[in-house]
Amino acid sequence: MTFSRRGLLSSGAVGAAGLTVAAATGAQAAPGGPREETKPLEQLHREAVAEGGRVVVYAGGDTPTQQDATKTAFEAAFPGVTMDVVVDYSKFHDVRVDHQLAAHRLVPDVVQLQTLQDFPRWKQQGVLQNYRPAGFSEVHPAFVDPDGAWTGVTSLSFSLAYDSRQVGSNVPRTATDLLDPRWKGRIASTFPNDDDAVLHLYERAVTRHGWDWLERLVAQDVHWVRGTQSPADQVAAGTKALAYGVAVPVVPYPGQTSRFVVPAQDEPFVSWGQRAALLRGAHRPAAAKLYLNWAISLPVQQASFQWSVRTDVEPPKGFRRIWEYRNAGIASFEQFMADRARVERFRQHLTLIVGEVSGPPSPGWLGLYPGA
Repeated sequence: MTFSRRGLLSSGAVGAAGLTVAAATGAQAAPGGPREETKPLEQLHREAVAEGGRVVVYAGGDTPTQQDATKTAFEAAFPGVTMDVVVDYSKFHDVRVDHQLAAHRLVPDVVQLQTLQDFPRWKQQGVLQNYRPAGFSEVHPAFVDPDGAWTGVTSLSFSLAYDSRQVGSNVPRTATDLLDPRWKGRIASTFPNDDDAVLHLYERAVTRHGWDWLERLVAQDVHWVRGTQSPADQVAAGTKALAYGVAVPVVPYPGQTSRFVVPAQDEPFVSWGQRAALLRGAHRPAAAKLYLNWAISLPVQQASFQWSVRTDVEPPKGFRRIWEYRNAGIASFEQFMADRARVERFRQHLTLIVGEVSGPPSPGWLGLYPGA
């Protein structure tokens, strides 16, 4: 999930300008938590260079190159600091971190994942370092831990996307619109039983439209794939007209032909804040702090792929802030991820209709200690 997971963040938007952003002042610490960072990025940069000039981030995502734009932008802003981003499904990264902790061979300095349920557990286990980067007080409360154990660094939303060249003016707006016979064989989707955020989108659709909706959708000859990047790429390339359970920019970039659908208030979609945390025992804590401060700084957040996590950043033109959409499911996704029995019950029920996940993982097989 670029900084915003899709690999589309412009390095020019957050390059040298990022170095001029001073840390927020006057922020107050909540009981049990540290004060908000007051060092400017220039000082944090110097400390990261002195420490060795490297940071390792385990980032949830779908393809090996998905965070390349983030790496380019960060390294341009902070010469002498190398950012190694290892992209894999969050559901593999979290177990990988658990394994490394048990083996006393921790690799990442920062984890940035979709598996929201891991962060409270890690906090309770003492795995996370409480830390409030500059701007923490401006991040919406739904996206942060009050003690600073984690902060949302990007707001992501999964919904329906379409190819404007193929769809024309008759745009599908709801899950039931996918059942129109004209879309048969023209829809791509991530296996929902392979990605919990997509799974929750399907759960919300089934809750609203019934299991019959899912059976009829499967009869549309959906192209099921692993990873959420592939369906979005297929729509962008014009090989499919629609993609369900994907994130694309809400305001199209120049030349972009794919469009993101924010449904009407009675039709659900799924949104969350991708959580990032500094690991206690990280080898490069200064560089990790530099990354977290940069990640939620105004220049980076103003260049957000979809919505910013900060309350002081204007939403994309023509849209509201993501937490103002009642159907965005911010709270429901966190609840869903925390209830693993509910997740597994729905996953198995859905698998009877959709079928088992097949194919290799889109990021590849990375083993136990990537980035070491």
